[in-house]
Amino acid sequence: MPWKECTSVSLRREFVVMCQREGSNVALLCQRYGVSRKTAYKWLRRYREEGERGLADQSRRPQCSPGRTAVEMEQQVVTIRDKHPAWGGRKIHARLRALGLQGIPAASTITAILHRHERISLEETAKHRPFVRFERSAPNDLWQIDFKGHWPLPAGGRCHPLTVLDDHSRFALGLRACSSERTETVQGELTTIFRCYGLPREVLADNGPPWGGSAGRELTSLGIWLVRLGIAICHGRPRHPQTQGKDERFHRTLKAEVLRGPEPQDLRGWQREFDVWREVYNQERPHEALGMEVPARRYGPSPRAFPEVLPSIEYGLEDTIRPVRSGGEIHFHGKRFYVAEPLRGLPVALRPTATDGVWNIYFCSHQVKRIDLRTSLENDGSVLPPKSMEE
Repeated sequence: MPWKECTSVSLRREFVVMCQREGSNVALLCQRYGVSRKTAYKWLRRYREEGERGLADQSRRPQCSPGRTAVEMEQQVVTIRDKHPAWGGRKIHARLRALGLQGIPAASTITAILHRHERISLEETAKHRPFVRFERSAPNDLWQIDFKGHWPLPAGGRCHPLTVLDDHSRFALGLRACSSERTETVQGELTTIFRCYGLPREVLADNGPPWGGSAGRELTSLGIWLVRLGIAICHGRPRHPQTQGKDERFHRTLKAEVLRGPEPQDLRGWQREFDVWREVYNQERPHEALGMEVPARRYGPSPRAFPEVLPSIEYGLEDTIRPVRSGGEIHFHGKRFYVAEPLRGLPVALRPTATDGVWNIYFCSHQVKRIDLRTSLENDGSVLPPKSMEE
C-alpha cells in the first residue's frame, strides 16, 4: 500500500490522521507509506490550515457557506443519504459536522428529514437493536480476519473478499478481492498489509482453512508463518460466528453499502469498489460504537515492523527439543506422537507441567498440544502405534 501506488486524498488523509495521534512516529509512518518527510510535512501543514480541502490537488473552493438555507441543508442530508443508503440520522449528523457545515440540524431532525423524503422505511428502522460490545484496549492488540463468502465473476473465476479489522478501533486494515482462499493468496495479501500497518499481537480467525485445521486445533502452514512472525492465533468457537462479532458486523455493513449495487466484471473492478468504500468506512463513516468518531481517529500503526526475513526459531536451554518428522510426528520417551503435518522439518519444544508425565508441546511461543506419558494418550488423540522393525 505504498504512497507511490495511490496518491489520492484518501491516502493523504489516512496518513495525516495517523501522524496526529499522540505519540505517533512520523519518520516510521513516512517509511511505511513510502513518502518523503518533506512531502509529509507539506500535507500536514495543509491539513492544519485548510482541513481535508488542503489535501486535494484540485481547486480548494469551499463546498459550503454559512448563508445556506434550510432547504439547501435538507438537500445536503438527502444527498449524503443517497450516496450512503445505509446511513441513519446520527451518522449523517456526524458527517455534516466533519465537513464543517453550519446550521446542522439535530440527528433526530435529520431522521425526520429522511422519513419525509421517503429515504427510511419503518421496516428498516425496526431491524436496529442495541447490543453489548467488547473490545481490546489498544490498536493492534487483536485483528479479526475472515472471508466474506465468495461469488462467481462474469469474466470468469470467483471473488473471495478478505477482510482484516482492528478490534479496538474498527479500522479496516484490508479489504482485498482475492481469487481464492489458498494459503499463498492470503499470505501475499497479509504481507502487503503488514508492511504498511505493522504486526498485531494476536489474530482471531475461524476454525476452517487456511486459518486452522481440525476445528482450529492444528496449526496450518499459514498459522506457522504467523506464529514465526510473533503473532498469537486464536479461533472462534465452532458454529458460533458471534465470536468474531466485529468482523461479522463489518460484513453486514459491507453487504448493505457495497454488495447491493451493480456487480463489476472481474477482480480488478471489485478491488476498485472495495478501495473506494474502505476509504469511506475508515475516514468518513461515523461509527456508533466509537461515539460517532471515524475508525481512523482511533487507529495507529503497530510499532512492530514486518521482517522481510523470518526470525530464527529459538527455544530455552531447559526445553527438550524434538524435530517434527515425516507424517507430522515426534519421537519422545520411546513413543511417537502426532503434532501437525505442516510442522514437518521444524523443531518443537517439550516442557513438563506440574503433573508428572504430562508435557506441553510448543512451536515457538504457540502451544500445539499436551501429551500424557502415563496413559500414552494425547489430550486430543492417542499416540501413534509403534512402527515395525522393517521401518
